[in-house]
Amino acid sequence: MTSSDTIAAIATPPGRGGIGVIRISGTDLKGFGKTLLGELPIPRQAMFKSFLDTEGRAIDQGIALFFPAPYSYTGEDVLELQGHGGPAIQNLLLNQCLISGARLAQPGEFTLRAYLNNKIDLIQAESVADLIEANTHEAARCAANSLRGNFSNKIEELVNMLTELRMFIEATINFPEDNIDDLPLSPIDEKLRQIDARFKQIFQTAQQGKILKEGIRIVLAGEPNVGKSSLLNQLAEDDVAIVTETPGTTRDIIERTITIEGITIHIIDTAGLRETSDIVEQKGIERTHAAIKNAHMVIWIMDISRQLPPIDVEAIHSISVDIPRITVYNKIDLINGPARIEQHNDSTAIDISAKTGVGIDLLRKEILTIAGWQHNTEGLFTARQRHLEALTTAQAHLNSARTFATHESQLELLAEELRLSQLALSSITGEFTADDLLGEIFSHFCIGK
Repeated sequence: MTSSDTIAAIATPPGRGGIGVIRISGTDLKGFGKTLLGELPIPRQAMFKSFLDTEGRAIDQGIALFFPAPYSYTGEDVLELQGHGGPAIQNLLLNQCLISGARLAQPGEFTLRAYLNNKIDLIQAESVADLIEANTHEAARCAANSLRGNFSNKIEELVNMLTELRMFIEATINFPEDNIDDLPLSPIDEKLRQIDARFKQIFQTAQQGKILKEGIRIVLAGEPNVGKSSLLNQLAEDDVAIVTETPGTTRDIIERTITIEGITIHIIDTAGLRETSDIVEQKGIERTHAAIKNAHMVIWIMDISRQLPPIDVEAIHSISVDIPRITVYNKIDLINGPARIEQHNDSTAIDISAKTGVGIDLLRKEILTIAGWQHNTEGLFTARQRHLEALTTAQAHLNSARTFATHESQLELLAEELRLSQLALSSITGEFTADDLLGEIFSHFCIGK
């Protein structure tokens, strides 16, 4: 997956603005510099230039910057033209770049070339998109940490630990004259324990990073008129959903995105679960069940003011055991009850009033606790699902390796499991990555980046 042609794109967002940037990248941009500017600017020095068409007429005026290879973002020659930000003038300038021999860049192609030219690894490339898409200050800060190499360095540390152990074991296998039967296995086992401990630390941090990047998807579920919409309004601190005393008011899902301590929370208010002959309400209930299946967490709401709060056992059982659930007993204001939280084995119950807001802070804290969020973000980095899956695969091979570390005759199997573990880790940074995965990753980038 390499290319020697020249690419160009508008690097600033669509619409009108004070400045618009055209970015060009290729193996030799002398011809482009002469056509568009009369000459290439002095490397890494901003120069005020007229941007010309093929007949030498000025299209626009602005700042030109030239970064010769390999000291550029892509590792190729890069020319940036910073002109006025009107759509018409930007498209005229881009069209002149295409007439001059460039082609329109694909989404993320500049960053892809940076990766292919070893300017950044795959984690850093992904963090570029994460930094652009960050919704909170914390997510932006952690994406910047990944871009600086924090996550990559931790993966490299693990790879180095595995490499060191593999060298020792494979040298022993390849030189049996050193008497393999006398090989002490305790240092190998201790080294495996150390690697396993590092795996767990990095996996936990990566899980935190995934929460920061993607947020938490929470579904509010329960019977009609238990206060789901009121709770949504309290959490969102806005009148997002219509609240009435009439059961079945909410007939479709309502979604609102909020932040709790810098974490993005996607809250979905759903139609009340009950038997109904109303076709529209039935469709809403179907969507409720679908939303529950895709949730990271379910808040099951009940009316504490009822003598014996009815429990839809079938509906509760429809929630996968893998999905964390908080049971909220709402309307404590009707019984003059206090806000409180109770833990029973693996379940959590919280008494609140969605009408007055009493107990909402308890709920917010419990949401973060169940999601596994830790408040110390120092050294945190963003992570994606593929990173967690690769870490899980790598650790599974490490666990298998530990089972083969008990006897000298199984050293070949031990070495192979360590190799597979290292291979899984290398897929995170992109050292061994299929082209189809690269296409999937970079297709989600914006054009011009």
